[in-house]
Amino acid sequence: MGAQHIQIGEVAERTGLSLRTIRYYEEMGLVVPDARSTGGFRLYTEADVARLQLVKRMKPLDFTLEETRDLLEVRDALEAAEDEDVRDALVARLQGFQEAAQARVAAVRSQLAIAEGFAEDLARELTRQRGGAGSQG
Repeated sequence: MGAQHIQIGEVAERTGLSLRTIRYYEEMGLVVPDARSTGGFRLYTEADVARLQLVKRMKPLDFTLEETRDLLEVRDALEAAEDEDVRDALVARLQGFQEAAQARVAAVRSQLAIAEGFAEDLARELTRQRGGAGSQG
C-alpha cells in the first residue's frame, strides 16, 4: 500500500460530509474505502476524498445517485481506456454530463434570481412599514 491513508473522521472533516453520508455513499457503491485498518476502520486515499468531493458537488444540482454513479463509472473508465473508439464514446458521455451540469446551473441561477427578488420585495415592504408606521392614522 503505497498511498497514504486517512480515516473516515478526517475525510468527513475535509469534505464537510457527515460520517453517515460517507457510509451511505459506500453502501451505494459510489466511494469504497481503499483499505481497512487492522482494527477494521475505513481508510481512504486522496483519490477517495476527491471522489467524495465530486459527489458532494453534484448534489446541489439534483443529480440522482444513479447519475452520480454513472459519471463516476465514466471517469473511471476514461482512466483505463486505451481503445480510441471507447475513449471517444466515454468523452461524449462526459460531455453530456457537462451539458447537464450547465443546464442545472442555469436553473439554479434562475431560482436564485427569483429568491433574491423576493427578498428585495420583503426588504422594501419592511422599509415602507417601518417608515410609514407613524404617518398613518
